[in-house]
Amino acid sequence: MKVKAVEKKLKFTKNENDPGVWRYVMQPELYSSLSQKKVIKEAALRSGVSQGVMQACWDAAGEVIKAWATEGHSVALPGLGTMRFGLRSKSVEKVEDVKSGLITSRRIVFTPDTDLKDELKNTAVQITCYDRDGKEVKRVTSTSGEVEDEENGGSENSGSGSGPAESAENAENGSGSGSNTNSVAAPTISGVNPFEETSQVSISGPDGATIYYSENGDDPDSNDTLYTQPFTIDETTTIKAIAIKDGVSSQVTTKVFTKGTGGSGGFETGS
Repeated sequence: MKVKAVEKKLKFTKNENDPGVWRYVMQPELYSSLSQKKVIKEAALRSGVSQGVMQACWDAAGEVIKAWATEGHSVALPGLGTMRFGLRSKSVEKVEDVKSGLITSRRIVFTPDTDLKDELKNTAVQITCYDRDGKEVKRVTSTSGEVEDEENGGSENSGSGSGPAESAENAENGSGSGSNTNSVAAPTISGVNPFEETSQVSISGPDGATIYYSENGDDPDSNDTLYTQPFTIDETTTIKAIAIKDGVSSQVTTKVFTKGTGGSGGFETGS
């Protein structure tokens, strides 16, 4: 799996005088965009059926999934996970003010299954680093939890050492042995839990911090959704949030919101 780490200037406030900080930010580096035709051809070869039959099955499954997802079902995608309809909306105090215009976005939420997550977790990663001028400055690969430096021929364990790579990670994650360790308080996630129909979720954090959150169970970072106002969920959801201030990240706060009248009200943890 290819990943690129690009040196970017990050700002954590809206102040135009904020000088920002330079950090290497990692993101997937896609090989290419595969067309549906290519996927159908490969699936036909692997299954031993004709491309025409595979295309017909693909089209039929797509129509069923699309119809059920937009009706409000959580639809299983064989071997991949589940897909459901989700939305974000503004909140109002009075019931007479509730209307469809409060919905700010409608989206499809995909939740990968455990096998897919494990396979992705165990896949070797090749990281190419680019500086702020776009020049490649380093390339590393990971195998079984270790990072091998291809340029220097050495290796370092991801949980030890004090080189530049670890320093950058500690600055971003707020961990390590420096003075920034745990210096940013973890955010707090609030909302009715368990709930029957919907729950309005609000997240608070330390003054001056920027909060990012996820709804798919993955640990959030600065590439995830920026929290700006309370939002509404309508099914059992795992919310994770992180606070970032002056380039230092807090621990991740996790809270499971459970739909239904039973249960213990979910849980909230810091990790």
